[in-house]
Amino acid sequence: MFIEPVTAVTPELEEAFSRLIPQLTRASIPSAEDLQRLIDSPSRLIIARHPDAAGGIVGAACLGVFRTPSGVHAHLEDIIVDEAFRGQGLGEALVGALLTLARELGLPGVSLTCNPRRVAANALYRKLGFQEWQTNVYWFDLGPGGG
Repeated sequence: MFIEPVTAVTPELEEAFSRLIPQLTRASIPSAEDLQRLIDSPSRLIIARHPDAAGGIVGAACLGVFRTPSGVHAHLEDIIVDEAFRGQGLGEALVGALLTLARELGLPGVSLTCNPRRVAANALYRKLGFQEWQTNVYWFDLGPGGG
């Protein structure tokens, strides 16, 4: 496998997200403009290729980085491995690469959320040393279009 940062929107990247996002969530597929805004932001987007640098995109993950009055924070988001390639260490490699990026940025730690139904993903995060954080997660639905 080969992990690399995303630096440009390409047709291959757009195709990969159109295939990967439905394997994770019912969220809409990001447009080229959405992906470009992400690349231009402080957050970091990475992809996994298999079996090597010449292979196709089989996974992706994002380190969401944002500033608040209490400091700079980071959250691991949208860690996706194509169903056909799960169980081969790609998820662990993606998370490891994001943790390396977080260390390079001097962040004190990172958070993530994971649906309890994603048993394998939850086991992976525990194996990697993530500790369950007792907090409440809330969502306020702003309706269609975020309005």
